[in-house]
Amino acid sequence: MKTLKIHGAESIAIEDAPVPEPSEGEVRVRMMYAGICGSDLHYYFHGRNGAFVVNEPFTPGHEMAGVIDLDPSGRWAPGTPVTIAPASYGTAQPGIEDRKYLWPGGSYFGSASTTPHTQGGMSEYRAVKSFMIRELPPGLSLRDASLAEPLAVALHAIRIAGGVENQKVLVTGSGPIGLCVVAAAAALGAAAVTATDMLDGPLARARSVGATATLKAGTDEVPAMSFDVVFECSGVAPAVSQALAAVRRAGTVVQVGMLPGAPITVNLEPLVSREVRYLGTFRFDDEIDQAITLLAEHPEIANVITHVIDAEHIVEAFETARNSQESGKVVVSLWLDE
Repeated sequence: MKTLKIHGAESIAIEDAPVPEPSEGEVRVRMMYAGICGSDLHYYFHGRNGAFVVNEPFTPGHEMAGVIDLDPSGRWAPGTPVTIAPASYGTAQPGIEDRKYLWPGGSYFGSASTTPHTQGGMSEYRAVKSFMIRELPPGLSLRDASLAEPLAVALHAIRIAGGVENQKVLVTGSGPIGLCVVAAAAALGAAAVTATDMLDGPLARARSVGATATLKAGTDEVPAMSFDVVFECSGVAPAVSQALAAVRRAGTVVQVGMLPGAPITVNLEPLVSREVRYLGTFRFDDEIDQAITLLAEHPEIANVITHVIDAEHIVEAFETARNSQESGKVVVSLWLDE
């Protein structure tokens, strides 16, 4: 089979590898589509994602969809369309027994956080633990199902916030995750959803997935104390201060974008004077099931996808994904014509 391997910064190759044989409790999936995530961009362009360095040939990808190729248990027939919940969980800890996604010792598809690295899904075939498999409902395409993982991240952020129904929502940063938050908030009954970004392309895409208003960062003024819930999705320090300024008294700010692992300057005065809740969110729990349902019921969410590029042109795919003016979610098709 063919597989993609990152060897270091801006070094990626299509390589041959044996077709994996599923072990006990596993199935083999014929991978069809894999979205490019921000972490994938870091691994490719920088050879690392934060503290996690690529130290061995490494297959990226954790936003995946495909079909069952072989299930030794007989539960799923060959050809069954599926997506994959990419996390394995570590050891329960006191106080977070109900948050398995925070337990230490877990792993995630397409991550160099473990040694050996946890290989991702950008291969023709992948052996997958049965508990990770999510069967798709009729009518949901494999291409669109590759959005289930990032949409689950957005839904988890909304869950952390306590919901958005009838709330005035602000989303700062309209990259792929921000777009998923916009789309999810609109689908879940937010009274209004405003999105910000520095570029016109992302703002147009935010409107296409449900934003009722958009503001250009650095040009348009974000009204102070005007939003019930703010989702900060850009991961840059000035946007954190903006989010805290924009939320109402006793409102909620959820930090979705990953901030740098270094001290930053943020104006925390509103946090104190308005009793604002400022919450972090990390990956997701079981929201991928809700994500699949939303994708089936709200096909407009798939407007987050702007490009589908064949794996034979993987460098082009990464370059396109890095161009946030021109692209939202870039999805790699995994040798579908062969």
